[in-house]
Amino acid sequence: MDYDVACDGPLWQVVAAWREADPDGSATAMVLRETFDQIYDGVHTGRYRWEQLNKTEKTHFGTLIELNLRRRFRETIADGDLLDFAIVGHEIDCKYSQRLAAWMIPPEARGQLLLGLHADDGRAIWSLGVVRAHHDLLSAGTNRDAKTTLNSAGRSTIVWVWQNEPLPANVLLSADQAVVAEIMSKSSGQQRVNELFRRLVNRRISRSTVATVAQQADYMKRVRDNGGARSQLRAEGIIILGGDYKAQVAIAEVLGAQVPRPGEFVSLRVAPATPGAPCAARVAESWWRLAMRGTTWWLLPACLAHEPELGGAHGLAGLVSGDGLPNLQPDGACNGRRECVTNLAVGSGLSPGKLPLGWESLDEGGHAHGEFGV
Repeated sequence: MDYDVACDGPLWQVVAAWREADPDGSATAMVLRETFDQIYDGVHTGRYRWEQLNKTEKTHFGTLIELNLRRRFRETIADGDLLDFAIVGHEIDCKYSQRLAAWMIPPEARGQLLLGLHADDGRAIWSLGVVRAHHDLLSAGTNRDAKTTLNSAGRSTIVWVWQNEPLPANVLLSADQAVVAEIMSKSSGQQRVNELFRRLVNRRISRSTVATVAQQADYMKRVRDNGGARSQLRAEGIIILGGDYKAQVAIAEVLGAQVPRPGEFVSLRVAPATPGAPCAARVAESWWRLAMRGTTWWLLPACLAHEPELGGAHGLAGLVSGDGLPNLQPDGACNGRRECVTNLAVGSGLSPGKLPLGWESLDEGGHAHGEFGV
């Protein structure tokens, strides 16, 4: 064999260009995540796993990957004349396979560069490599379309830009499937979204997951305050933090919880904390920490907080946006804990002065509480 990958200058130029365009691989990983979500079309179908796709959809996935990479890396990728892409002036064919390095190579790509991708949503891993489809590196056999694959020698020459890297999680796949079945069994979109944030506490949940669970065009309304999960789950001591708000991200960091990224949410059960304790957040006039299994639910007041401070050795950089903040503490309009509980009950659709189902008592400080085991 007269091919030496170490001397393939165009290949190494493409590798360098991709590493420069995506130094940590996060942009490529997100394209793959979003393409999986796109092909599942969960808001219309409720699907969230590869096995639920039909054969035509699985075949179309590679085309979607090509289109989405082209849009995301438009400053790096140009349209090719012969093949899919041109990167730093070199023609390169874009290929995806469900199995690692099992790319189907058409006749026009023989001897050319390949940008090969692999992603497994079930295992939450992905890879991207560059290889030359040199004739000595191809299998002898072809299919009826005259496509072939790399042989073992060819697979050994792949230059992996990223290999077996973590794919942004599909939380509906990684969660206990019995729990997911319970979430999806609820009769309405709002009930399913409530159950999602109730059962998958301290997990990063994407907007596409919310859309899949809600199966409604206005799925974001099912998360928001004013009747959505944020207001309904407050009665169970649960806050929902969003990665689009710096203040909410800071609260998650200091509480020691999973930190939502832009476009993600994290639901947390919280309980009162000792002032200044590590991993405690001060919001308005109260300190809060993550609630432990077997402790009590705390009925969270519905009044907005505006200037959180953080406990322990941490500090909060920046100001708090008033849009969508976690509702942790009453403002000056609340004259007492008991009144705040009544206000929350009214705001949550409960009768004034009554406790939500499962709550046992109202203590001397005016806090309603009950045991939880989730």
